[in-house]
Amino acid sequence: MAYQVAKELLAEVQRAEISDSKLRDQAMRAAMSVCLNIAEAAGRQSAADQKRVFAIARGEASEAAAALDIAATARFCGVDSARIGGALARRAYALLTGLIRR
Repeated sequence: MAYQVAKELLAEVQRAEISDSKLRDQAMRAAMSVCLNIAEAAGRQSAADQKRVFAIARGEASEAAAALDIAATARFCGVDSARIGGALARRAYALLTGLIRR
């Protein structure tokens, strides 16, 4: 479930079409890292190692949300994309927190 939400976040960051190339790159890298870190954690054997990588993914979700928020504030993307992306990032954050706490 967390991986699916992370993919939705990635798609929304792409749809946002952030006009500032550096911020767009930062947002895309953060959103891709959420997906990749979740996949990496799934392949880890120890629970502690999984939790560590899930925590990294959680931080990347926060970064992607912040990049979208900054882009909307600076008028580098639409407010709707930032809101949708922010909601997806919060959902990913919550799911990852659940995975970290298990």
